[in-house]
Amino acid sequence: MTGHATDVDTADLVRRWQRGWSACRGWEPPREAGGGLHFLLRRPGRHHEVVALRADDEPGTVGVLAAEVAGHAEAAWLTVPTARPDAVERELRAAGLVVKQSREWLMTRDLAGHPTRPAAGPYRTTTSVDGAVLKAEVRHESGDLAASGLAGVIGPDAVPDRIETDPGHRRRGLGTVVMGALAEAAVVRGARTGILLASPDGERLYTSLGWTTRWSVVIATNVVPSGVS
Repeated sequence: MTGHATDVDTADLVRRWQRGWSACRGWEPPREAGGGLHFLLRRPGRHHEVVALRADDEPGTVGVLAAEVAGHAEAAWLTVPTARPDAVERELRAAGLVVKQSREWLMTRDLAGHPTRPAAGPYRTTTSVDGAVLKAEVRHESGDLAASGLAGVIGPDAVPDRIETDPGHRRRGLGTVVMGALAEAAVVRGARTGILLASPDGERLYTSLGWTTRWSVVIATNVVPSGVS
């Protein structure tokens, strides 16, 4: 994993990220209170979502948000961008939350000059737009959807989300094709900065494309869903 670059304001970047992320997910704007962003989703397994804004600048807010999430009667999740993930994980466990095994990372990149790769051989790329959300799809000549992704474009920011490659079409560079297509389309719409939340697999791809890790992201819940222990 790349080293952390912390020369940006955490709360500002997290707010900008969530705007694009929310656009991609179709979420209503959150309520900001107590050092966090509070989403009411009312979805099975994810009734509430809370994102910490100042876990490092105001460490006391982490415990407050963790207690809130732990106290919800419905399924609730807490996402914490931080430069001190070990300490945050201990605090969340102490509050009674179940911490997701794998950390994620908040990453950024200047979209100017973002690497692009045309789809080759039996693949074809298309992009479309629905409001603030861009979609890129890579299809095989058979018509199968091989890879896809979204990006929420809010002002000068583009937030890629749900970058996925079908298992039968992996290791062919299609993730790079999707990211390049989204970046190119976002720049046309006026975006200058990319912001995303990366899984461990995604972090390797995005690092290869010049993205910079800003913070580790610790995720925890008050329930035990499949795959979390």
